[in-house]
Amino acid sequence: MPKPQHESNKDREVWQRGPVEGVPDLLQPVAHALLQSREDAYTYTTGLGDHLLWDIPDGRASVGFHLKHMAGVVDRLFTYASEKPLNAEQKAFLKAEGKPIYDAEKTRNGLLELFNDRIGSAVEELKQTPEQGLTEERFLGRAMIPTTKIGLLFHAAEHCQRHIGQLLVTVDWVIANQSKTRS
Repeated sequence: MPKPQHESNKDREVWQRGPVEGVPDLLQPVAHALLQSREDAYTYTTGLGDHLLWDIPDGRASVGFHLKHMAGVVDRLFTYASEKPLNAEQKAFLKAEGKPIYDAEKTRNGLLELFNDRIGSAVEELKQTPEQGLTEERFLGRAMIPTTKIGLLFHAAEHCQRHIGQLLVTVDWVIANQSKTRS
């Protein structure tokens, strides 16, 4: 029987490349999903013109929203996991996720940099997170919904993965329907 051919490590999904150095074992899936989301955001928006970032496809969320929202979600959920309340800047960011506020948010590269930076910070935070406190109770949002530290960290990663799927479809739609989304 022939040996299986192995692709180069960089061609594999993040989780198939092995552990993320310094991240505790129980948080590896969180790191893998966040890093995969970051890579997919770059890949799926390749070829997307900046003029299409904030187009609203048939009443759905724009590509710009998905990129900005993912950065915001990771920031907020990691804040709650650290038992901290949201600050004024985070609240303002949340209110403005549906539109570009700063010039950098008007370009694909600017939004990808925003998302990239937040994912990088999140992975560094994971490296500093001891496994023994992962099941400690935490609370989500103003409603103080009970959850756990690992629940918040995992949800940040899985929420990004959901939006990556939406982003892929949205990119395809706005490119295919450019003339229909222009106002």
